[in-house]
Amino acid sequence: MSASTKSWALHLGLIAVLFAAQFVLPSYHATNVSRIMVLAVFAMGYNIAFGYTGLLSLGHALFFAAGMYGMGLPIWTLGWAPMPALISGLLAGGALAGLVGLLALRTAGVSFMIVTLMFAQAGYLTLLYLNTHTGGDEGFVVDSGARVIAGFDLSTDTPRYMAALILFAAAMLICLWLVRSPFGRVMVAMRENEERSRMLGYNPFQVKLAALVISGFYAGIAGAAYGMLFGYVGATFATIQYSILPMLYVLLGGAGTVIGPFLGALLMFYLIDITSGYTTAYLFVVGAALVVLVLFAPKGILGTIRERGLKWLP
Repeated sequence: MSASTKSWALHLGLIAVLFAAQFVLPSYHATNVSRIMVLAVFAMGYNIAFGYTGLLSLGHALFFAAGMYGMGLPIWTLGWAPMPALISGLLAGGALAGLVGLLALRTAGVSFMIVTLMFAQAGYLTLLYLNTHTGGDEGFVVDSGARVIAGFDLSTDTPRYMAALILFAAAMLICLWLVRSPFGRVMVAMRENEERSRMLGYNPFQVKLAALVISGFYAGIAGAAYGMLFGYVGATFATIQYSILPMLYVLLGGAGTVIGPFLGALLMFYLIDITSGYTTAYLFVVGAALVVLVLFAPKGILGTIRERGLKWLP
């Protein structure tokens, strides 16, 4: 079996397992997995920028929140239907990523990280300042009546799970196709050696900007879907926490692997969920787990597995 066939079989197998899981999972865990799948889409977008292109950003919360508000505000203030609102959220995330990239990509390395953080903080403070329109920290609720698509009420368990699965499956398969495409190879080349890529005729600014915009589209649709499926939009999702979370998911699961963001989101979510039931110092446990990971699997779980055996993992 070729490496390409193995890769597609693995990813389609994961989708099949997640589809079957809805029939056996209790309602609590089904809701958790729905949330994890949406957050994994967010992390996939971060992985495109960081894991494949080498752009260490601390501003992805801005794109996630842009998608969430791009979906929520048209419904809340203009009475839009769900599908146009979701598309609006997708476009808001990508457009804002493009605008930030035009300025931030004039820097590199730590400077790029700091500039993206500054943009994200500026976005968060803007949401707070315009609280009469955005709801500020309190946010606003998306009415259940505005969360019905093609007759399916996304505020109920099974339709919500299926919607999250469809989004996750589409995002993962598109990501798999992207990283195996010629442009995906160029992204990796840019991450490994920007100067050599430039000598081969590629424009680093254009490649990085395109990767950041794609990453913004992923973050935007994830934010829009999160607000739609769970019925809440708030400025809290623009805080630094939501820039750090996708980075942790990617580092835990394996940067530069397609399934890594999902594995990282799954493990991190349940690590916090389980330990918080035993101690208020659950972040200490999370920190200890990350230290162990850095010491023994610095490339993340799937990155280490790929390095030590499964070379065909994309």
